[in-house]
Amino acid sequence: MKAAMGVAWKDNIDVADALERVADLLEEQDAMPFRVGAYRKAAGTIAQWPQPVAELLAEEGEAGLRKLPGVGKSIAAAMAELIRTGQLSLLQRLETEHSPEQLLASVPGIGAGLARRIHDELSVRTLEELEQAAHDGRLERVEGFGPRRSEQVRELLGARLGRERRSAARRSEGRDEGPRPDVGVLLQVDEEYRRRADAGELRRIAPRRFNPSGEAWLPVLRKKLAGWNFRALFSNTALAHQQNATHDWVVLYFDQEGDEGQCTIVTAHGGPLDGRRVVRGREVECLAYYGVESEEVEAPQPGA
Repeated sequence: MKAAMGVAWKDNIDVADALERVADLLEEQDAMPFRVGAYRKAAGTIAQWPQPVAELLAEEGEAGLRKLPGVGKSIAAAMAELIRTGQLSLLQRLETEHSPEQLLASVPGIGAGLARRIHDELSVRTLEELEQAAHDGRLERVEGFGPRRSEQVRELLGARLGRERRSAARRSEGRDEGPRPDVGVLLQVDEEYRRRADAGELRRIAPRRFNPSGEAWLPVLRKKLAGWNFRALFSNTALAHQQNATHDWVVLYFDQEGDEGQCTIVTAHGGPLDGRRVVRGREVECLAYYGVESEEVEAPQPGA
């Protein structure tokens, strides 16, 4: 790697190749087409840009990168990380997820050999599937595992996945700065998703988590509304299954020009919003949307 001006990467082609690799991996994971296209468009821009983007970052910061055609806030931040450190955490995470054995081996106490046996014998590809296997007893049937080791895996994954879910919840509740769709737009997408899912009009996918039979039961809606790209699907979390809410709690992923996030919409039980669809973390806005007056609003139970 070349180093100049306090940066690790200087070659635009290196940066473009990394962004193109991100796009490829996102596409393999059925990410929203807009997001895949955004990384491809940015890669094309960088590959042909006459000025080294490392110089642009040194001179103008991330704001300078955001001036490039097709480069929004998220991609500019990714480029800055790559230029400054020579590494891209998003790409590393996607590549790890792309290799099931490497991902499983990232759990303390599971080495390469055990990871290979778990993958081969149980067809486990994700940490969520590993968590399920540890809970339903299948993991103990793999040579090298017993009740104690399975319990350790459950505890480790509970802590690790719990942190990721709390981070997602913080994003969905708007604790991270950035534009968000209006609750009216979110509720409109939620209504269309549930209506079309009930009518059998949507493509169904087979989720990897909590789906040992591999059945394609989960409807997916992709929609563009009010300048936002949406991907909607029912929640497939452990809590949603425990609460028998897999056909009530709806998770919406959204993005717009590099700004992205997610939220969960549920049916409220009790309180001033009883029986209405509510965006978790935005209950006060939902009160205003429905024209309901109340001094206190109790948030619905979390679903994702």
